[in-house]
Amino acid sequence: MAGTITRVSTCARRLAQAGIKASGVTLSWSTSLAPIAQSLERTNFHGRTVNLRGGVGVAAGSVMAAIETGRLLRGASASRSSAPRSGSRVRLAAAFATTAGGCAGLIDDLDAGAHDGDAPVKGLKGHLTALARGCVTTGVLKIAVIGSGALVGGVLLARDRSAAAGGRALAASAVDAATGAVVIASWANLLNLLDLRPGRALKTATIVSTPLLATPGHDGEPTRLLAAGALGVSLSALPEDLLENTMLGDTGANAVGALLGTALACHPSRAVRAGAALSGVGLILASEKVSFSRVIADTPALAALDGLGRRP
Repeated sequence: MAGTITRVSTCARRLAQAGIKASGVTLSWSTSLAPIAQSLERTNFHGRTVNLRGGVGVAAGSVMAAIETGRLLRGASASRSSAPRSGSRVRLAAAFATTAGGCAGLIDDLDAGAHDGDAPVKGLKGHLTALARGCVTTGVLKIAVIGSGALVGGVLLARDRSAAAGGRALAASAVDAATGAVVIASWANLLNLLDLRPGRALKTATIVSTPLLATPGHDGEPTRLLAAGALGVSLSALPEDLLENTMLGDTGANAVGALLGTALACHPSRAVRAGAALSGVGLILASEKVSFSRVIADTPALAALDGLGRRP
């Protein structure tokens, strides 16, 4: 009994460390950018002036969550010789994914559609159509950069699971890597698609990451730690996002989405990973035909949750 209590206490302490460190970096970056805040101002859907410093803070916090997860996993490995995960591959996977998401999003935010041509390009289909016409939009650049970061992340996580299992067939590792890449890339994009109203993307990240904190077993520790980081980032950025002082923009939404996607791609259950891939891709494809905002507005429970804490 005493051993179980000690393990639970240690696990809770690590989760708190990951969440607090990510939260602190998110807030410090967002605050430190205040002196140059005017250059990051944008107008939101209400016509109010908001600031992208919140998104930069979220991106920085997401990268820190990846780094802190690796550090904590290394500490866990040192404390128990049977620990299956070293932490280095998980850290690199999450760091590549979140950095790629944040950087690609920042380029898109700063460009503000200047390379879209005569009219703003929207959606995956729109950007691919523009590419077919020879127009390389920042959306196309995002697909390439986020996709590359997700692929690197998927390969690293597949290699990590293969090493923990003592080796696997090449075909099995390839499928695992592809699934992980799809999960990371699709969730990075999905959180960005949801960031059409204040707080919506961060609430989604909070809702999805919270149950991941209960992922069981030693193999579930990377998922738990990354989810704690995503939760810390989301909760620290949510108040100013809801008050419409700051906004995530593509910078923050892509980064925290990539962090959440990596947490899902780390999950020890194949069924969970496959479900995350299918749901992420399915919702992205649905967004090409269906307005998420309209669906939320027409569903009372979703509308109530979506509007909770938001300025009128």
